Amino acid sequence: MSRVLLWHVHGSWTGSFVAGGHDYLLPLLPDGGPWGRGRCGRAWPDRVREVGVDELAGAAFDVVVLQRPEEAGLVSRWTGRRPGVDVAAVYVEHNAPPEHAARSRHPLAARADVPVVHVTHFNELMWDCGAAPTTTVAHGVPDPGHRFTGELPRAVALVNEPVRRGRVTGSDLLPRFGATVGVDLFGIGTEGLTAADLHPLRDADVRGLGDVAQHELHALMARRRLYLHTARWTSLGLSLLEAMALGMPVVVPATAEAAVAVPAAAGAVGTSVAGLVEGARELAADRERAATAGAVARAHVLEHFGLPAFLRDWDDVLGAAVAGRPLPRPQRAGAGAPVYHPT
Repeated sequence: MSRVLLWHVHGSWTGSFVAGGHDYLLPLLPDGGPWGRGRCGRAWPDRVREVGVDELAGAAFDVVVLQRPEEAGLVSRWTGRRPGVDVAAVYVEHNAPPEHAARSRHPLAARADVPVVHVTHFNELMWDCGAAPTTTVAHGVPDPGHRFTGELPRAVALVNEPVRRGRVTGSDLLPRFGATVGVDLFGIGTEGLTAADLHPLRDADVRGLGDVAQHELHALMARRRLYLHTARWTSLGLSLLEAMALGMPVVVPATAEAAVAVPAAAGAVGTSVAGLVEGARELAADRERAATAGAVARAHVLEHFGLPAFLRDWDDVLGAAVAGRPLPRPQRAGAGAPVYHPT
């Protein structure tokens, strides 16, 4: 068991990570903010403790899990210990590389002393990490149970700040679907949003329903006939995996890791917008077909993205980091690994 210092950056990922058997310290500032959110009221285990920034210098921890380039400097300033030099550290890269992927150099590319842990195989393939050792620990999601009912013949999508993030999240595609299948949109910055805010198809059926807590959101999602994932360029969205775990069929552009992480039988996967719209229409029109695809989606997520395997992989990574050993290749190859067929 290790004592792990990390920031609460991505709620769903952090929730899975702190379900492990370690002690976890989360920096806390009086005004919260991006560098001191603490638990943010999450119902996490007692071994996840908030530590005031003024207490960190005297806090005992074995390894730092960095997630943003600025965090290494904060650790040095707040604790007097340099990540990768005075205390073991790893850097979790949550994002696909921006702009030109094949030429994107990672912020830690010059640091041979801080390994980079990617959350998808695609990200590890595309980022130029230079001297930094790399590995991939694919996402893990807790099993919410098979909750799909699909009594509402509508699609549901989860996008935070869809107007600001635009084409990256595929927000402009939502009205394309909404012209054929009603779309209910949840997330930060969606309250009262309509198709007119996203696309010239102003009369398409898109309803922005606001930001909802996860424990309420899953029940709302499962009543819809299908989950719509429109992101053009992103890491593999945890909300997509959670929808699949609920037993929902999914409609997904075949970009980045989603191209190999989502089986076609789970709904509709492709690069033709017209084809994806047609796939959504067919699922919305046939609840039995949607339920069958959703069962495939759920089985796939439980096999490839289950929480126990995620935590075992992280035990291996943290153990290696604390001991000063090279990072292991995870035993869980994940859905992005090649499959070899003997001749």
